[in-house]
Amino acid sequence: MAAMPRFWNVIFVLAALGFSLIAQTSWASRAFVTDNFRISLRRGPSIENKILRFVPSGLPVEILETQDGWSRVKIMEGEDGILEGWVLSRYLVNRLPWENQAKNLQEQNAELKEKLATLDQRWENKIRREQSLSQELKEEFELAREKAQRLAEENDTLKSAKRQKWFTTGGLVLFSGLVVGLLVGKQPRRRRLSF
Repeated sequence: MAAMPRFWNVIFVLAALGFSLIAQTSWASRAFVTDNFRISLRRGPSIENKILRFVPSGLPVEILETQDGWSRVKIMEGEDGILEGWVLSRYLVNRLPWENQAKNLQEQNAELKEKLATLDQRWENKIRREQSLSQELKEEFELAREKAQRLAEENDTLKSAKRQKWFTTGGLVLFSGLVVGLLVGKQPRRRRLSF
């Protein structure tokens, strides 16, 4: 019975060691495969034929004929003119190579960033102008409100003055009437002749 627990202990230790080795990370560095390579342009449709030139990825070619996995192509060489030869058909694609597409996308991205920066600048300038105009309108509104308040106060003052003027005029008329009445009333009365 004592041998049995040792056996399981050994199995447990070996299993733990195995798991730790499996879980160990590799020491290799990370790398990526490139889309950029060169293919050989040959004199004839086989690898035994002489290599005329190495053609880089992304160079446009005109396919003249195809046979047995090989294509006869025409390449425009800058000042040297036209060069014809054979390449393996599997290296020819109908799409623009990824590197060229990436370059085109980077150029488009740069153009769009420039346009965005220009639009951002225009937008910021417009916002500043609108804020300035808004501030001016606020100031004009405050001035107009203060002027309207002053005019309302002046109007109230004028109405009050007008009431006081009418009140004073009424008082003077009443006082004048009393004075005239008293003066007329104090004069001796003349006798009227009766016939």
